Amino acid sequence: MYKIISIFSCVLIMAACDVTSDNEPDKDINPKVTGTKFGMSKVPMEEAYTALKTGLNNNDQIGIVAEVDHAQNAASLGKELGPTKIIFFGNPNLGTPLMQKNQLAGLDLPQKVLFYTMEDSVYALYNSTEYLASRHALGGEQSLTQISAALENLVGGTIQNDLSSSVSQSVTANEGIETVTSSQNFEATYQSLKTIISENENLSILAELDHQANAQSKGLELRPTKIITFGNPNLGTPLMQESQTIGLDLPQKILVWEDADGKVHLSYNDPEFLSMRHQITGSDTEIGQIRNTLQNITNVAAGNN
Repeated sequence: MYKIISIFSCVLIMAACDVTSDNEPDKDINPKVTGTKFGMSKVPMEEAYTALKTGLNNNDQIGIVAEVDHAQNAASLGKELGPTKIIFFGNPNLGTPLMQKNQLAGLDLPQKVLFYTMEDSVYALYNSTEYLASRHALGGEQSLTQISAALENLVGGTIQNDLSSSVSQSVTANEGIETVTSSQNFEATYQSLKTIISENENLSILAELDHQANAQSKGLELRPTKIITFGNPNLGTPLMQESQTIGLDLPQKILVWEDADGKVHLSYNDPEFLSMRHQITGSDTEIGQIRNTLQNITNVAAGNN
């Protein structure tokens, strides 16, 4: 009887120990980026990325605009960064109505999906339509529902898993957007901007997108609106080393747009806003350099210097 009781006691003690161990909180590495949807992939990163790219190429309504391998760019500078890649793509039939309501939506278009690996887990991350709606005051736009469904199907299918939403989905209207008004016309402003970036040996132009031309190709109207994407891995890599998710908002972008009164503006994402969005606290030097660069570029392109 003693032996049975002793064994039973040991079992209870071991079970209690197991329960305590099981109840210890696991480290939460899920992204916590305001206004995003994400999922953990059940397949390797390259397989998921390739599947998404194939799905995009097979849809004649969608065009791939650009791809950036952040980790490869970091390696070219002798810096280490875990696997981190982003792909930009769009459908003018769905994106143009958003810019017709608010041209500043073009700053967050085309759509993009970031893939990255953290502690052997592969994540896919993208901006939610709730984020777009709140940031650009797009409530009620029907195309948002279509965009949301398309993204969920594309991304969920490629990672072969369900998607989750960040705890906070919305921001205030125009939050984190800096705008400079130009003293030049639209084309002069854009060409000046492009020249300034091209002549800066620290910057590389990744892509240019003419939102107005894309709208017109679908028989839709849109005032002059162009976006140029460019970057400097020397400044961007340290930010991603601290938080890979900021790769969703890199490289930098500047939107040039003409309003209903014919005035021309240059708009870009405030680096301070991006650092807060991605919980970056240890890269003040890089954030300051990026902010100064964007301010200088836009002011010169606007003819204000």
